[in-house]
Amino acid sequence: MKVKLQFLLLLFCSFLSFAQNYPLSSEAKISVLTCGSGEELHSIFGHTAIRIQDQKQGIDIVYNYGMFDFNTPNFYLKFVKGDLYYYVAKGSFEHFMYSYRMENRSVYEQELNFSSAQKQQLFDELEKSLYSEERFYLYKFIDKNCTTMVVDKINKQLKQPSIVKIGNTTQSYRHVLNPFMDKLFYQKLGINIMFGYRTDQPAEQLFLPIELLKSLEVTKTNQLPFAQKTKVLFEKDNSISTKSWWNSIYTFILFLVMLFITNQNKIYLPFLVLLGVLGIFLSTVGFYSLHREVSQNYNVLLFNPFLIGLVITFIKKNAVWFNRLFYFILFCFSVYLLFIFNKAHLFLMLPLLILEILILLKLKARLKQL
Repeated sequence: MKVKLQFLLLLFCSFLSFAQNYPLSSEAKISVLTCGSGEELHSIFGHTAIRIQDQKQGIDIVYNYGMFDFNTPNFYLKFVKGDLYYYVAKGSFEHFMYSYRMENRSVYEQELNFSSAQKQQLFDELEKSLYSEERFYLYKFIDKNCTTMVVDKINKQLKQPSIVKIGNTTQSYRHVLNPFMDKLFYQKLGINIMFGYRTDQPAEQLFLPIELLKSLEVTKTNQLPFAQKTKVLFEKDNSISTKSWWNSIYTFILFLVMLFITNQNKIYLPFLVLLGVLGIFLSTVGFYSLHREVSQNYNVLLFNPFLIGLVITFIKKNAVWFNRLFYFILFCFSVYLLFIFNKAHLFLMLPLLILEILILLKLKARLKQL
């Protein structure tokens, strides 16, 4: 019993030592770390973190708001729904840099011109968040991520929010996001299929790490620069970056061409059913998910659920209803084409649209022969 009490007392004291905030010295520095794109989907948009350095106190730590747990029960369902909790964690700056060097991802640093009082207040709040409910937050792709959390923490120390997005406020979110995925074609295709009307709106929200870096470079407080000149802590070695030969639009078009030249109903019909099932998912996920990006998804006009009905009428050789659905679906395709004519994902969807039209024309001709 005595041993247990000693253990609990030691655990309690350890917790207090971690939770207790230390007074920063006058030499303390607070900076924003911006990390470049990685090779994996979750890292292609970059990352943002806060570094606090104080040589007198022996402090050099990084606060990271991009942490999540893959072992969370129903991880993917929670992620799609939008009720997956991310959390903040802290670690040594040395370990942080080591991990990004290993991943060959650039790291940039911008020291903030905070007063001593502002530095201490931010440090105290960051430490407090580690041991309270503030540690967790509901992740939102645009509205609440590692970058927006850092912006909120910094702006809170200022008399008025002064970090605002600079540039790219007239382009849509799709236009801003798509260049990050140029080497990951199928991920780019999937994300553009999943994203709905909201991502076609002007990208006024500051939500990407590189946007924060550029905004800090021009932000001023009291007519003075808010951040010092950007330092390059590590530059990505482009000579060792990998590019997949199969993850490109060329293999996608090759697949569509091969599918078409099979010229077989046993290939065409399941393919159309698959597209229809995807359309049902796109039209219903907006009611399930809390992510605003997937709501009002007009891509359902291309992945049309009525394709399933058209396949059924073809199998049953019901020419009357087949023709009705045929012309209705073509009408939907026409509306869709007009709608995405000036959108960022037009050329992503165009090959699939052309293939669907060609297959429908073939089925119509074959049903007429029957």
